[in-house]
Amino acid sequence: MTTNDNKIEEVTAMQVLRSTGINVLEAALVAKEVLTAAHGSLRIAHECIVLGKKEMERRRRTVSFGRAAEAALEERAGRRERTVRDFRYIVSRLMKKVEGLSKKRVRAVRSEECAEWIRQAFDTPSQRRKARAVLSGVFSTAVRRGWCAENPVQRVPMPRVVEQRIRILTQKEIERLLDVAKSYCGGICLPAVAIMLYAGVRPSEVARLTWGQVHEEAGVINILPEHSKTGGGRQVTIRPPLEKVLTETRRRDVSALRRICPPNWARHWTALHRAAGWRGKKGESPTAWQPDVLRHTFATHHLATFRNYAELQLEMGHRSIELLRTRYIAIEGMYGREKSLLVG
Repeated sequence: MTTNDNKIEEVTAMQVLRSTGINVLEAALVAKEVLTAAHGSLRIAHECIVLGKKEMERRRRTVSFGRAAEAALEERAGRRERTVRDFRYIVSRLMKKVEGLSKKRVRAVRSEECAEWIRQAFDTPSQRRKARAVLSGVFSTAVRRGWCAENPVQRVPMPRVVEQRIRILTQKEIERLLDVAKSYCGGICLPAVAIMLYAGVRPSEVARLTWGQVHEEAGVINILPEHSKTGGGRQVTIRPPLEKVLTETRRRDVSALRRICPPNWARHWTALHRAAGWRGKKGESPTAWQPDVLRHTFATHHLATFRNYAELQLEMGHRSIELLRTRYIAIEGMYGREKSLLVG
């Protein structure tokens, strides 16, 4: 190529660069940077530009974390009140503790940031596990709606929770609780206490139970999906001790829609276990009532009596047997020398 040709080419290149409205030197530096990244290949440089343009378009099609959280809550509107409340609380705490999170564009979020947010906003492993689940739910919604390409929380390690040895009731404590339940307000709380103790039903689940869900002839109680903590329905077995209590306390003319628990159940339940000797606040007093102690007592006796994790998993409504193994295996067989709670 002749010198004149080179000059014409340079002048033409300058005119092209000036037509962009960008400083010629700055444009040349950008071109050099692209070519350097492409190892001098024009084909690769052009590919980098095309891919970069597509990525910029994808990034523009996104929303803030606050908007994604709102959408995630909208999707969960039909779930149990407690589930929605917990979801809203964790999202609110994250946005309160992490500066600028509500305005953060979800497509630009990295896994490392998510891990740091969880660590910053919550203190205990249990809280961080819940926060991870909620945060993952927000990004799953964002992925479904095309606001981000992937869920960055999936690459955040699950915080490890070391299960502590559980507290259960002794035989004397069981007898004292049942005696008080029989005498308290004419025994109005006894059926609910017996269902928690002899069938392992959660306190929140027994509060929603009606007599129509109790089928003594079939020997089962139906826990409806909308009443279950995990969202799955199940049947729990009516064993002889529970059958005896239900037979003695159930009125044959009672409506199937009537709840097992009396009105103002929370107040009655607190008064009952206080009358039985459990006083003080949880974590502050050795005599404080532990909310799931009846469920734990049932599970321990079930394992000691039947030694069947699979059956107990169904009775308890757990998604796997891992929690049973980590929480109950250490005290399995504790009641080997005593009368089993579940055998009449």
